[in-house]
Amino acid sequence: MTMSPPVVRVGLIQSRPLASISENLNKATQLIEEAKDQGAQIICLPELFLTSYFCQTQDTAFFEYAEYIPGPTTSYFEELSAKLEVVILASFFEKRAVGLYHNTVVVLDPFHGFLGKYRKHHIPDDPQYYEKFYFTPGDTGYQVFKTSYGTIGILICWDQWFPEAARLTAMQGASILFYPTAIGWMPKEKEEFGATQLDAWCTIQRSHGIANGCYIASINRTGWESQQPASTEGIEFWGSSFLSAPNGKLLCQASSDQEEILVYSISLKDLADFRNTWPFFRDRRIDTYSPITQRYLDE
Repeated sequence: MTMSPPVVRVGLIQSRPLASISENLNKATQLIEEAKDQGAQIICLPELFLTSYFCQTQDTAFFEYAEYIPGPTTSYFEELSAKLEVVILASFFEKRAVGLYHNTVVVLDPFHGFLGKYRKHHIPDDPQYYEKFYFTPGDTGYQVFKTSYGTIGILICWDQWFPEAARLTAMQGASILFYPTAIGWMPKEKEEFGATQLDAWCTIQRSHGIANGCYIASINRTGWESQQPASTEGIEFWGSSFLSAPNGKLLCQASSDQEEILVYSISLKDLADFRNTWPFFRDRRIDTYSPITQRYLDE
C-alpha cells in the first residue's frame, strides 16, 4: 500500500493500568483488537500504558521498567500491527543506556514495520509529575511519519501545551497530531480548579489544530492512581480523550472516569478544504519571528 485513503478511521484507547506489565500488555492487545473490530486503522494508546504512572515519586527502582527500542515489546506490537493491518502508536519508557532514559512513542506500520520513534521533548517537574528524575529531553526533533493510512505527527503530554511543537510538526505535513497523555487532578485541587484545568487542556490542543489545520487526537489515562509512600495523595486521571477537527470542532470525546475506545472517521479532503479556506501557512510572517528562539525578550 503506497497511497493514503481519503478517509481514515482513527482509534483512541482510553484505559487504566493493571498491576503488572504482562497484564497491561495483554490488556493493550485486547483493546487494540477491539478497536480494529470497530474499523480503526490508526490506533493510539495512552502515555506509558504498560505501567502505573510511576513518576508520582522519585525511586530508582522504577528504572527497571525501561527497555531498549527496538526490543522485544516493540517487536511484539510490530507483529500485531502486521497481523491486524493497523498502525499502532505505543508509548514506552525507553532505556537508551544505563543512566539515560526517554519517554518515547514508536510508530508501527502494518506494511512497512517499524517507522521510527519520537522522544518527548518537554519534560515536566511538578508535584507528583517528577518526570525530570526519569526522562532526558528528547533529541529526535519534531517529525512526521508517513504511515499507510496518512501522514501523522506525535507529541507527548507536556508537549501539548507548547504551540511551537505543534507548528513545527504540522509544517512537515502532518494531517493528524496525536497526543498520548497522562494528566489528571490532584484530589485536593479538583473542587476549586478541576473544571478550569480540564477546559484549558482541551482548549490548548484544539487551538493547535485550528492554527495548523490539523486533526487533533488526544489520548489520556483514566482512574485514580497512587504510589508509595502511602502519604502520596495520588492523581485522578481525567480521561476525556477526544478527537477534534481542523476548525476546532469536537468530533468525539470520552468520559472522565470510564475506559473507552473511540473510533471515528476523518476526511483528509476536509482538511485540505480547511487549509485552503483559512490559509494560515500562507500568511505567516516568517521574517518577523526570529526572536522566538530566545528564552525571553528582556527590555
